[in-house]
Amino acid sequence: MTELQILLTNDDGIQSPGLWAAAEALDELGFVTVVAPREQASGTSRSMPSIYDNQVHQKKLEVNGKDWTVHAVGGTPAMAVLYGIHVLIPQKPDLIVSGINYGLNVGSGVTISGTVGAALEGASAGIPSLAISLETDTKYHSSYSREVDFRTSGHFTTLFSQMLLSKKMPPDVHLLKVEIPAGATGDTPWHTTSLSMLRFYEPVPPLEKNPDSSGEGIGYGIAPDWDQSPAGTDSHSVINKKEISVTPLSLDLTSRIDLSELEKFLRQDK
Repeated sequence: MTELQILLTNDDGIQSPGLWAAAEALDELGFVTVVAPREQASGTSRSMPSIYDNQVHQKKLEVNGKDWTVHAVGGTPAMAVLYGIHVLIPQKPDLIVSGINYGLNVGSGVTISGTVGAALEGASAGIPSLAISLETDTKYHSSYSREVDFRTSGHFTTLFSQMLLSKKMPPDVHLLKVEIPAGATGDTPWHTTSLSMLRFYEPVPPLEKNPDSSGEGIGYGIAPDWDQSPAGTDSHSVINKKEISVTPLSLDLTSRIDLSELEKFLRQDK
């Protein structure tokens, strides 16, 4: 029987402990090919800007007592996924996993996420895809801190990966976005959720607003209404109920409006 092929990436980069927690968790399910950005690439969505050098370097690492050859790409997570699909794996992977991310990817800002962007790129190639993130303090978001415990997230990475490998997703579900609350255990319940329309992270302008300044650009912080998302949404599940959120995402960004009604609206006389 041919071994299942799993492509693993992460927007925090090839050095991320979250990536290696996912690698350890997925090792039991099949052959895992790891290809991730060379540097931290959070917030790059599904972008493929030409500013990156796109060079690929192999590294040797030990995972679960075995020697692995992994691949660091001078580019975004989406670029890493493309390299994995078209260069590293001769046949189409059976599954793409993006994570485990430092910090939640919930609410209306998920399209900013490199974690979600990588999974979207996999889904656009017709491959079942999973984006998984762990709630952490913002101080850890761009870190490789060993203070963050990824063991529970690893357990759920295995669980949902097994589901995607054994089941065909329903129509209009192209990837699953999983959010793990801080302090979760293997017994923490999970529920399917919709995407909250509130912003969980909000832009924070620099203190120095002189356009000629060489200071910092726009940052981000937790929004003041961070805990006000409606019940049944990803944010409410993780933040208010401390339960795991499983959100089905679709590549179809078309509004759910009746198109004939929209056309009538657009053609009406002003």
